[in-house]
Amino acid sequence: MRNLLLATTAITALMSLPAFAQDEPSPVDEAVATSKDSGTLDRANPEMAAVITKLLELGAKPVNTLSVEEARSQPTPADAAMAVAEDKAGAPPKPEAVARTEDVMIPGAAGDLEARVYWPEGAAEGEALPVIVYFHGGGWVIADLDVYDASPRALANQADAIVVSVHYRQGPEDKFPAAHDDAIAAYSYVVHNSGQWNGDAERIAVAGESAGGNLAINVAIAARDQKLTAPDAVLAVYPVAGDDLETPSYIANQNAVPLGKADIEWFVGHYLNEMTETADPRIDLVGAANLADLPPVTIVAAEIDPLNSEGMLLRDKLEEAGVEVAYQNWNGVTHEFFGMTGVVPEAKEAQDFAGAELRAAFGAQ
Repeated sequence: MRNLLLATTAITALMSLPAFAQDEPSPVDEAVATSKDSGTLDRANPEMAAVITKLLELGAKPVNTLSVEEARSQPTPADAAMAVAEDKAGAPPKPEAVARTEDVMIPGAAGDLEARVYWPEGAAEGEALPVIVYFHGGGWVIADLDVYDASPRALANQADAIVVSVHYRQGPEDKFPAAHDDAIAAYSYVVHNSGQWNGDAERIAVAGESAGGNLAINVAIAARDQKLTAPDAVLAVYPVAGDDLETPSYIANQNAVPLGKADIEWFVGHYLNEMTETADPRIDLVGAANLADLPPVTIVAAEIDPLNSEGMLLRDKLEEAGVEVAYQNWNGVTHEFFGMTGVVPEAKEAQDFAGAELRAAFGAQ
């Protein structure tokens, strides 16, 4: 915690310094320099490197150099993946087909939340299906349902389930624990109201990516502690799980693209009220949370990711607590790879892995 506190204080101080207009490098030059420093392109497989190169060409900058508004509006890794797919096909790519989607509003902890419901391809009208409550990434600060549209589509088809993708309150407008409280409230609502979408609440899971992976695990913990309906499974894709910035993967990937050490400090600084909250068990899952008596957890990890070591440590802590864990790491790919099927082969492999675990939890063959 002390490492994260000192580092984030330094970042905040640097961000308050005046900018100088003269001899300012272009966004692409800065991003390329960062990528070279990190070795991201050297370590990434060719398909992943093509996405990162396209992201730099689109002008994306490290979020730690931007205002919140700029970070929310700049090109995303999802944009880069779609651009690579368009270059390959010569036409804009179509999203993975599902039976249908519906944008809805559901109650959160302090007001209504945007959500999007996905029905799997081939779903029959009126057929009762398992339900997955999904939380997107973005460090609890940026991104939305549109940025993370590919993963819910894939999970719906992979698990033959209805997916309810939930957008939660974000910092700095709504500080910790706003997103965490919203996730629990949204899950509880879906449990009690999934029938309106032909969902079967007797077969329900929680899933999320990055900050959303942290939320998914916290929902399972809250379900245990608050005597809510327990999910049958948790899917955590490269989740935020600790507060140690000196893990091997933080050191190896401190300048990685699209997520580096300073970027995580930026996210945490905008979401938390004060840095002592990094010790809260909802943030420091591997160091402070009680992980006993949770449902089976599936963890997807990426090699070129500051959070890689946290994923391994979370796996170990869960196993020590007696929780069933399925873990797999993919080499040569970066944070955010999971939704990039069609351009990054490992994304399809990871989705197949996650889907198999979810189907097993739902009792499907």
